[in-house]
Amino acid sequence: MSWDASRGIHDAILAEYGVPERDYFHIVTEHAPGQIFAQDAGLGFERSAGVVMIQIFTQGGRSPEAKQSLFAAIAERLAEVGVAGEDVFLGYMENSASDWSFGFGRAQYVTGELAVPTK
Repeated sequence: MSWDASRGIHDAILAEYGVPERDYFHIVTEHAPGQIFAQDAGLGFERSAGVVMIQIFTQGGRSPEAKQSLFAAIAERLAEVGVAGEDVFLGYMENSASDWSFGFGRAQYVTGELAVPTK
């Protein structure tokens, strides 16, 4: 995945969820051909070898509509850098404010060092 793809995902999150610009935490791992298996789960389409698998970790509380809007925005941004819609695979994981530490072994949302984001 290129810088442009990572930036496109982040821009979609900024636009849809209104998070601060510096809430930019991506791990990009590339795999050789034959190391990712991502079939269509019975939806009737084929993915290419260029599949991009995205796992989003975020605090819970956003509506199904907000999530759908984010998924669409990510697919749109990735299409702009050449990733086909059928090659965008998203997993969305929710947790709570007490599940985050941004450094120093402290849960900054719990200690009050960071304000808990609003949905």
